[in-house]
Amino acid sequence: MKENYVIEAEGLTKKFGDFTATNHITFKVHEGEIFGFLGANGAGKTTAMRMLCGLSRPSEGRATVAGYDVYRQAEEVKKHIGYMSQKFSLYDDLTVAENLRLFGGIYGMKRKLINEKTDRLLAELGFTSKKNAMVKSLPLGWKQKLAFSLAIFHDPKIVFLDEPTGGVDPVTRRQFWELIYQASDRGITVFVTTHYMDEAEYCDRVSIMVDGCIKALDSPRNLKKQFGVDSMYDVFLTLARTAQRSSD
Repeated sequence: MKENYVIEAEGLTKKFGDFTATNHITFKVHEGEIFGFLGANGAGKTTAMRMLCGLSRPSEGRATVAGYDVYRQAEEVKKHIGYMSQKFSLYDDLTVAENLRLFGGIYGMKRKLINEKTDRLLAELGFTSKKNAMVKSLPLGWKQKLAFSLAIFHDPKIVFLDEPTGGVDPVTRRQFWELIYQASDRGITVFVTTHYMDEAEYCDRVSIMVDGCIKALDSPRNLKKQFGVDSMYDVFLTLARTAQRSSD
């Protein structure tokens, strides 16, 4: 049976002058998979994610995302993905409903569909009473959950999450991951970076970058077995100690 991949990268490389930020990385991500993309500061993961999102052109190699070439079809890539940045990506001076209408319009959704999905989404999140509240008035955990819901509002094939749970409490982090599981169950592939090693345990597979290269890629269970340790933190620490670079 043919494997369904939403990301295929082969020899993907990004150079800035004499500096190679991402060095010939090769990997594939399955449809519906929760894929953890880990690495210490300076590892090259941010550069790699920018190329996969169509925001930065590769210097060498190739990659397709949602079936589109990141070099030749960057605009199509952007239309078929969702993205949630580390630096919270909602408009504070708009209401919850206005943010949803704005993002739905950006992705070309019809007004009727936007209205239907807005009501359904707010009910699912328990935000119905906050529909007309200004986003800046919401607690951080609510904002993070709303930002994730906006990132998948248009039902993309894949959503990229860059440190999505930074700064929130453990209970909210767990609730956020429940939203990730629900998205995965709907067939949306989740590509996530995180500094929390307990979150790495929630992923189907994890890659770990060191100095621009992927040094490990497997399920958390297999990686712990391979390195003879009991936690993903110990796997990460073992590899991170070999790093030579200090900034991404």
